[in-house]
Amino acid sequence: MKFIKFLLILFITINSPIKADSNQNLINELKNGGKFIFIRHAYAPGGGDPNNFDINDCNTQRNLSNSGREQAKNIGIFFKDNNIKIENVFSSEWCRCKETALIAFKEFETKDFLNSFFSSKFAKNKDSQMNNLKEFIKNNKSKQNIVFVTHYVVISESLNYLSSSGEIVISDKNLKVIDTVEIEY
Repeated sequence: MKFIKFLLILFITINSPIKADSNQNLINELKNGGKFIFIRHAYAPGGGDPNNFDINDCNTQRNLSNSGREQAKNIGIFFKDNNIKIENVFSSEWCRCKETALIAFKEFETKDFLNSFFSSKFAKNKDSQMNNLKEFIKNNKSKQNIVFVTHYVVISESLNYLSSSGEIVISDKNLKVIDTVEIEY
């Protein structure tokens, strides 16, 4: 009997309005604009990229799975259903990021400072990329939300946050994490 009461209390707690209020506070914060929204590309099985990686050939890259495409679609639905305005969407030049941006937002522009530097092949780019990203944010005068579709290493390095596939990480201009939203795949 105690176990059933415990489950009932747990169920009520999980479905309580406090969680909804918290989510609504986040949505209101996003509707106010002026946020930098980092999104780790949707689910692409594996890690890193093949040795024959070519930035211009998606066949040589780790790409979104069908689940990842569904997750990217759900990212777009999150913004649309909550009427969250986005001024610009910027993506890494990697195919999995571009596909995430395309499915979720339809229009995007690539920025090389959002590219991965996970592989030793690209590790030398880390400092210049991070400097360029920070400079871009510093010089951005927009009062609207800006989206960056990027990689684990870029989010980790710039926000000191360990993101999962398709996770939305909201930050202010000082790169302070405000909140996160996990989108399932």
